[in-house]
Amino acid sequence: MSPSRRVVLAGLAGLAAGSPGKAQASDRADASAPPTALFTVHSRDGTQLSGQAQGDRQSPEILFIHGLRQSRLSWDKQFADPALAGFRLVSFDLRGHGDSDKPAALEAYSEADRWADDVAAVIAAAGLRRPVLVGWSLGGFVAGAYLRKYGGSGIAGINLVDAVTRLSPDLLGEDSARFGRTTVSHDLAERTAATAEFLAACFHQPPGAADMQRMLVVNGMAARAVGEGFVKTETADLEPVFQAYAGPILLTHGRHDRLVRLAMSERIKAMHANSRLSVFDASGHSPFYEEPERYGRELAEFVRAAARG
Repeated sequence: MSPSRRVVLAGLAGLAAGSPGKAQASDRADASAPPTALFTVHSRDGTQLSGQAQGDRQSPEILFIHGLRQSRLSWDKQFADPALAGFRLVSFDLRGHGDSDKPAALEAYSEADRWADDVAAVIAAAGLRRPVLVGWSLGGFVAGAYLRKYGGSGIAGINLVDAVTRLSPDLLGEDSARFGRTTVSHDLAERTAATAEFLAACFHQPPGAADMQRMLVVNGMAARAVGEGFVKTETADLEPVFQAYAGPILLTHGRHDRLVRLAMSERIKAMHANSRLSVFDASGHSPFYEEPERYGRELAEFVRAAARG
């Protein structure tokens, strides 16, 4: 068994059946975190999306968009972070993930406009006025799809976290190509093993057993059609969209990312004058989880500055 699989599977003994409970304040490690309201909204094509929001509606806003095979629970550390307590925080499960609907048709995931419509629907449902979009991994592509269709005039800023902005083999790690095949395998045994290995590859500093157990459940909830459809997209390059965006961009990237090369973020930095690249030396693909205190401080500073702009 590979070391990465051991990391994921080591804590599975005693894993409770089913998915984690709904994200109320009492369910969090930090019970002092503000209460979280759950909501659902239907996207333009009828797909129902599940989301959560907390914080004063008049505060600067942050909309978190998670990565492939993840969920809105990915941002639990940010929702409990005192550095971000003064902001309006919103996250949601992407289509095909978590508690959101999981269309079977591959075009539900290959068409960039559908991802864009999801973001627009969440912004409207949560009553966001001028949010900062945080896009992690696949979430970076989703944020770019939104800018491509709806423009950036209503977006205060963009935080791209180890984000996919261009589907190019030279910008993706070797593991990405392999997982692109194995995590959508029609062989259940292969797909199950690959899901565990993919999750382990998201970290340089492995999560504890309890967090890894929950994450593995969430990863297993993702529809196979998401990966199968997404790789068929005809919108493979969103770099021109980010280049044209007039607002500020914060690029956050883990030094040890095995899935998205640092060069992906460096390209956006080179082409966008109002951007800053922050490299997290102790992180892999998930710096917001692996170095949450630093991430929270930098995001809070960026959002405050973007809100003034």
